[in-house]
Amino acid sequence: MHIHDHFKRHGTTFSFEFFPPKGGDGVESLFHTISDLQPLKPSFVSVTYGAGGSTRERTNDLVVRIKDETTLDPVPHLTCVQQDEAQIDAILERYARHGIGNILALRGDPPGSAEALASYNWDDEYFRHAVHLVEHIKKFGESGKHPDARGFGIGVAGFPEGHPSTPNRLIEMDHLKAKVDAGADFIITQLFFDNRDFYDFRDRCYLAGIRVPIIAGVMPVTSVPGMRRMAELALGARYPAPLLRMVRRTGNDAEAVKRVGIHWATEQCRDLLDHQIDGIHFYTLNKSNATRDIYRTLGVQDSTDLRI
Repeated sequence: MHIHDHFKRHGTTFSFEFFPPKGGDGVESLFHTISDLQPLKPSFVSVTYGAGGSTRERTNDLVVRIKDETTLDPVPHLTCVQQDEAQIDAILERYARHGIGNILALRGDPPGSAEALASYNWDDEYFRHAVHLVEHIKKFGESGKHPDARGFGIGVAGFPEGHPSTPNRLIEMDHLKAKVDAGADFIITQLFFDNRDFYDFRDRCYLAGIRVPIIAGVMPVTSVPGMRRMAELALGARYPAPLLRMVRRTGNDAEAVKRVGIHWATEQCRDLLDHQIDGIHFYTLNKSNATRDIYRTLGVQDSTDLRI
């Protein structure tokens, strides 16, 4: 289903993100997680690509399997890293054949450490920036190769706390506007823990003339080590002092930290819903418990109830 149809049908979207497991056992475990979350009736689910396209084939296979074997609507990530036009077209053609309606177009990360990212020579890439990938996906759709006359719905990333490689927030917004002008239909944000960052980002998008839906990315804290990994994955996620105080009060008790994280994320979601956001995207880390607990704490059975 094209993203425009999701918003037309649902108004507000609720979606979950998964990443491709490394082996066969992981695939079956992930499908158990998917079966646990399917009753929550998400609008769509996204599947990540991995640094340097390291999970490229697993992503492609997982997306097709979700489409063929579940009732969920998968939205695959697609990145610029180490891919030329022919490779991208082959992926797009496969997705089009299977009726995949949407793509999340990202610049992506090169393989290796954060230092590798900082020193990576993007001039060697066929697609240097996400805007070039958006343009290409849009052109592919206009060629008539997709069964939907509109082509793929195209999503891009937004950064409420600022893009890590673009400290100038005005230039950052210019780059985001360029992706929308090139054909992006919606924005999914990086995770954040202070809703004020999201509301400020949404207002700045509006001032920049960006009029596509902006979906808020939420990830509950589940452990203290996980907080450190989260900050690295999100390239500098900011933890508000009140959240840090709550975690400190637990004395690093594992179950207590999980309860704190779910409580904080639940309050984020409640506040976001009260502020009439376009959608919430849950970063699940391939686990179902935290997301299901958030829904239960909000007092709802599934995503249908969240739209009231």
